[in-house]
Amino acid sequence: MATATNLEFTRAEAPSQARGAELRKDLGLTDLVLAQILMVIVPEFFGAAVKAGSAQFAMWMLAILLFFVPQVLVVNHLNRSMPLEGGLYEWTRLAFNDLIGFVVACNLWLTFVLQVAQIALVTTTYLAYAAGPKAAWIASNRWVLFAASVILVATLMFVARLGLKVGKWVTNVGSFITLLTLSVLALMPFLNRASGTLSEYHPFRIAAPPLTLFSLSVFAKMTFGALSGFDYVAIFAGESRRPGRNLARSVLVAAPIIALLYILGTSSILAFVSPDAVDVIGPVPQALSLGFHAFGAGEIIARVVILMLLANYLSSYAFYISGAARLPMVAGWDHLLPDWFARLHARYKTPVNSILFVGCFSFVASLAVLIGVGHQEAFTLLQIWIFTCYALAYLAMFAIPLFAAKRTGTRPAWWLRVAAASGFLVTLLFVLLSVFPIIPVVSQAAYAFKTLLIVIGVNGLALVLYHFGRQKRPPHQPLTQPNHGCPVSRLAAMVVACSRRVPRWPAARIASRG
Repeated sequence: MATATNLEFTRAEAPSQARGAELRKDLGLTDLVLAQILMVIVPEFFGAAVKAGSAQFAMWMLAILLFFVPQVLVVNHLNRSMPLEGGLYEWTRLAFNDLIGFVVACNLWLTFVLQVAQIALVTTTYLAYAAGPKAAWIASNRWVLFAASVILVATLMFVARLGLKVGKWVTNVGSFITLLTLSVLALMPFLNRASGTLSEYHPFRIAAPPLTLFSLSVFAKMTFGALSGFDYVAIFAGESRRPGRNLARSVLVAAPIIALLYILGTSSILAFVSPDAVDVIGPVPQALSLGFHAFGAGEIIARVVILMLLANYLSSYAFYISGAARLPMVAGWDHLLPDWFARLHARYKTPVNSILFVGCFSFVASLAVLIGVGHQEAFTLLQIWIFTCYALAYLAMFAIPLFAAKRTGTRPAWWLRVAAASGFLVTLLFVLLSVFPIIPVVSQAAYAFKTLLIVIGVNGLALVLYHFGRQKRPPHQPLTQPNHGCPVSRLAAMVVACSRRVPRWPAARIASRG
């Protein structure tokens, strides 16, 4: 529960959130639970987990202990402390300063936009699986990918424009389909065992993983890559009913369901596919195709289930484009971006200009990622870009309980700080290993160079945009006073030198935004 000190801090430091009163409150507890499941479960990361082979169960348990549980504890603490539209962006901005918040927002924004950018790759791959071997060309034809990008991104922009009153039903249906599809996947080995087509199946077999750089890379992708995402739904706190309570409850309800589906799903895939033969883009449809092969109508059922899983992806992309549009909107409220991004549709109360900007950028990114690489490498590279940028934002999130000033009310008890430290270290491991591929690539040096270029480029651009916006900001719109007692803020203050003294806050800030 939020303390009185924290509530006073939030009101004083986020007066711009008063503009959130214009937003519709369309999300209830059930909507939030289903959205958490949809956002955290990423079907392609089953492929990364399968790379662990027989050690997958032990790795999953370590990942849950060292990252998943700490994430749940920290996100719930922040949800209760600062239930604000913008989620992680506002948490870091208020806990540290505007600069760190803006850089985090840029990393989050690029994460969500690149998620949308892979829509053509994923859609064509799943359609190829559903149509059968003769349609395999669909997934590799660049003209088909181009046409798919245009049609699908335009459709997502239209749904996002209508708002969460419509969008939540897309999300709810997608989440229900996810639960149904993964439940079928989890039951598949038992059905094959009963029919005699599978000699043995041990989903909870414990085996020690080999101590290699490859195993460490797979573990990092299983932890942060597969299990992150509980912060995402908090972006819509201003569009949720009773967000301080319902957001925290939705995490607690969804977490055990997600953990169980990941463990059983990975075991099921390994029952039909070897780690070397797994398709990292479509591991679930690959396993379902093989699992249903033993039954008379198996292939038809498998194709239906594959299309159902595709619906999961499309609904998650619809939610991603909505979240990506909210970040520039809230940054516009805070005067860190032009107010153009914060303009709302008169009827639907959605940030239409932000949605247009996000859609155009996503389309360009979906084409750029295919330049000069193979299909599987393109997908894997895009995934690494996405989750490396996301991981940098998570480092800032886990730093809040560790380094934020006590006056913000975000410094919790020692045991929660220990959990935050565990999450921080596992996330840092993922960032350091992000340049190490888990599939054969044309050039490992080029793979690493592209990843580093994206990470350095997006954060360098964020600093330039922030500095430019600061120069253009009217004198009556001061920046947040940095918390110089925090090592993260001291580093940020060294990067962007202040050209004028920033007024003390909160008094000066309340007067300027009031």
